[in-house]
Amino acid sequence: MTLQQLQQIITIADSGSMNEAAKKMFISQPSLSAAVKELEKEIGISIFVRSNRGIVITPEGEEFLGYARQIIEQYQLLEKRYIEKKTKKKFSVSMQHYTFAVKAFVEMVKKVGMEAYDFSIHETRTWDVIENVRYFKSELGVLYLNDYNAQIMQKMFKENGLEFTELFQCETYVYLWSGHPLANKKQISMKELEEYPCLAFDQGKNGAAYFAEEMKSTYDYKRIIHADDRATLLNLMVGLNAYTLCSGIICEELNGPDYRAIPLVETEKMRIGYIKRKGARISTMGEIYIRELEAYGEKLL
Repeated sequence: MTLQQLQQIITIADSGSMNEAAKKMFISQPSLSAAVKELEKEIGISIFVRSNRGIVITPEGEEFLGYARQIIEQYQLLEKRYIEKKTKKKFSVSMQHYTFAVKAFVEMVKKVGMEAYDFSIHETRTWDVIENVRYFKSELGVLYLNDYNAQIMQKMFKENGLEFTELFQCETYVYLWSGHPLANKKQISMKELEEYPCLAFDQGKNGAAYFAEEMKSTYDYKRIIHADDRATLLNLMVGLNAYTLCSGIICEELNGPDYRAIPLVETEKMRIGYIKRKGARISTMGEIYIRELEAYGEKLL
């Protein structure tokens, strides 16, 4: 018994005629009849009764067809999941919590313009960004280096067969909501921020300062709140007049117009870039995504 034979008897049953079924499957009627007889002999029942008016399905045949349809449906599901999937374009990126990196992903998907694709985006902790690229879960990982973490991070990249490519540099900004008491200032100092909660992304068990996504990670904050996702941080900004330190690149299309990025007096350079497997070729989707990221750096010039 083969899948081909099961498909043949289903087609015959749906067509109501051996001749019509043969035409649909582009085989001769004698060949199809021979295949059915061979199957009937193997399973020990008659599936069809032939007559001058066509074919009639026997009671045993109806039961057998029920099982056959289930098998073919399951096979089609497997084929769709594991065979057809191979023809789809695939791309995956991991990133620290950057709105602009998400927006770049959105623009990449729009520009690719494919009918079928299998893409993934992971906005996650710094350690997970590194692990995802190391273990091929993601082709690229977007993160930053600065004077404090560069030596340790570069050592880690090397040990894990990764390489970092810088895309652009930016200053440090204070990110807060438009109703914050300091929202209308041209610059903000760390001293002025002391009475307000600082927000930081929780890094889990890998909570060393060089894994922090925010600048000034070694600063002795009077008040600090750690959270897991960007939506929570935005809510805390509004509810508590809290703030975070960021690259200053705002995407109103995603976060809305109610937030401000104001230069920090004690600024430090952030080197935004991406990591990939050393020597690995970047896919077409990856190249488009990188160009979208580079566009943000050009806006800073």
